[in-house]
Amino acid sequence: MGRLVYLNGALVPRDEAKISVFDHGLLYGDGVFEGIRVYGGRVFRLDEHLKRLYEGARAIRLTVPLDQEAMAQAIWDTVAANSHLTDGYIRLVVTRGVGTLGLGPTLCKQGQVIIIYDTIALYPEELYEKGLELVTAKTVRNHPDALDPHVKNLNYLNNILAKIEGLDAGVVEALMLNYRGDVAEATGDNVFIVRGGVVQTPSLDSGILEGITRDEVIRLCRDKGREVQEIRITVDDLLAADECFLTGTAAEVIPVVKLDGHTIGDGKPGPVTREILADYRRLTRGE
Repeated sequence: MGRLVYLNGALVPRDEAKISVFDHGLLYGDGVFEGIRVYGGRVFRLDEHLKRLYEGARAIRLTVPLDQEAMAQAIWDTVAANSHLTDGYIRLVVTRGVGTLGLGPTLCKQGQVIIIYDTIALYPEELYEKGLELVTAKTVRNHPDALDPHVKNLNYLNNILAKIEGLDAGVVEALMLNYRGDVAEATGDNVFIVRGGVVQTPSLDSGILEGITRDEVIRLCRDKGREVQEIRITVDDLLAADECFLTGTAAEVIPVVKLDGHTIGDGKPGPVTREILADYRRLTRGE
């Protein structure tokens, strides 16, 4: 049986899941989205993802056609309809809907809801064992006064350009700085470093997305008595760190061992990173 996609109340075959070319999500990147993991048929942190989605939608004055309870049910229905996938990745998209070629959001008739349930693998397993190499992108993270970083919106061109810089440099990921020159995040993941056993991550006022996995890692660390600081972090801080790792729904927890050709720590995934990765996998997979 082929995979089914939820599209505005109906579950349709993947090849038949189509939207209008006049949808403002396509024309202007006008909408919000969430990436959500499924482990063993369980949707991970669904409430937290939906809370962020609806808060983001309110921030951009986008009316979501379903209330939060109905949206949760639509997600569960989509997962159930694709029961051959016990582990996977949900992409939940809400667009402004079909309008005209004008920018005006009031021209859109009604928001569209798209739920895709598929597989995803950002990085090969060997990189979780050996660690990632990053380069610092020249593309700066959007200024928070121009585009609120707490809204997970459909306009990801900023991140894509930084990703291209990384690929051009021969690596799979890039580090993005904010307008002050401080560390913000990677192209799709939050950044953590470890210094003297203390876990540090850029504070929310660094122009970052408040990641669900980021919050989960902070909780896991504090539950084990490990100190976590949300602070301003510079590139020099990262280069001087004992360890570095990234977190994200798709990436989960992945070590970083090099930045711009400079080795971080001893050039191998460190003990704190390995412990956090193991804790996270126990939490999500029961390993």
